Amino acid sequence: MEIARQVARRSTCPRASVGAVIVDKRRILTTGYNGAPSGVDHCADIGCTVFEGHCQRVVHAEANAIKQAEFYRISISGCTIYSTHSPCYKCEQALIAAGIKRVVYAHTYFDPLGVTLLEEAGVTISQQL
Repeated sequence: MEIARQVARRSTCPRASVGAVIVDKRRILTTGYNGAPSGVDHCADIGCTVFEGHCQRVVHAEANAIKQAEFYRISISGCTIYSTHSPCYKCEQALIAAGIKRVVYAHTYFDPLGVTLLEEAGVTISQQL
């Protein structure tokens, strides 16, 4: 979890600094933090695009960690993700589709749908402060 916290320091959104680390048997495979997509101005530079209380400009940390695995052709099926915040509903979908089997988070991210899909998909979820 400490590594996820360090990764979160790279976040470019002033509203929330979120970091994620995908591991397999204690080996780090990928990392991700919340920030604007490549080639797009960052929130820290031009401000956030907020809709219903959430910044829409950023790609979430979990999604960026998954994208990094895809880019480098790293299989993350059966792996664990450590994240500074619990995943939103869209990130839950992406984690399930990628085959993540365990989610460990430090803080609860407000999403009314929470971790409902993860539970339904049989993904192990735990909070570790």
